[in-house]
Amino acid sequence: MTQTVMGATGTRAVPGRARARGGAGSRRRRQGWIAWGFALPFVAVFAVFMVIPIVGSFAMSFTDFRAADIRSPFSVNFIGLEQYAAVLGDPVFLTSLGVTATFVIVGIPVTMALALALALALNASRGRIVSILRVGFYAPVVTSIVAVAVVWRYILQPEGLLNSALAVVGIQGPDWLNDTSTALPSLIAMAVWRNVGTLMVIFLAGLQAIPTDVKEAALMDGASSWRRLTSITLPLLRPTLLLGAVLISVGFLQFFEEAFVMTQGGPLNSTLSVAFYTFKQFGFGQYGTASAASYLLFLAIALLSLLQFRLLRSRD
Repeated sequence: MTQTVMGATGTRAVPGRARARGGAGSRRRRQGWIAWGFALPFVAVFAVFMVIPIVGSFAMSFTDFRAADIRSPFSVNFIGLEQYAAVLGDPVFLTSLGVTATFVIVGIPVTMALALALALALNASRGRIVSILRVGFYAPVVTSIVAVAVVWRYILQPEGLLNSALAVVGIQGPDWLNDTSTALPSLIAMAVWRNVGTLMVIFLAGLQAIPTDVKEAALMDGASSWRRLTSITLPLLRPTLLLGAVLISVGFLQFFEEAFVMTQGGPLNSTLSVAFYTFKQFGFGQYGTASAASYLLFLAIALLSLLQFRLLRSRD
């Protein structure tokens, strides 16, 4: 085998080692091709059912594409940002934007606060009852949203379970889902009830990951429970809070099934979300308008996520 020779003319490369390096590089390339071969089915499915529709709908948002144009797609006109301007100038869309904003601004803080309180309580408890409570609080998460909405619609009927319970104590309950002042709060209450289990599990995992020696040191220094919560628990829980906030925000901004099953966006569009507005535009055959509305919703999700990253990211 040829070795490296040091001489007056310098160092000469070793052919044997060069062949070894070439063989290793060839093996890495072969392994890379094999890996891509295994990944190719997923990549193909993702491209066909995700990438192409996303690109197509984005392009569609700059046109006046309607259902009538399906048979003659070349008659579609490129109108630039006019579709977005038309959507932003639609009073119904602005109403749906306000409904979605209210749903998010009220629902997310309430859900996170309630989930954090439950997680703190479960983290401080011991015994078999903790496992039972975990399962109980998480059960709505794995239940079909349609089934949940149907049950809640029955509960909130004028003669439903809630009004019957209120009648026992002499209170006449309203028609929760057909009153503009109570329809949206009813949907928010249902969404909080259904999503609190997800955040509770995430926050509980974050609490259990906090080093015990830090909490013990604070306890030995005489820190009160509130001081330990605000100065130790919440700062160390900041990444977990960020994860929970982003996950719950995406779902709340896209809320659709609740309104679709329970109120159909009514009464008087008081529960019409942006996602429901987009769905209706597709139903009307206004594909360009629906695409523009969906990308405005995507922009809102991106901006809210960036804001949450700014507020909740680690200070380290």
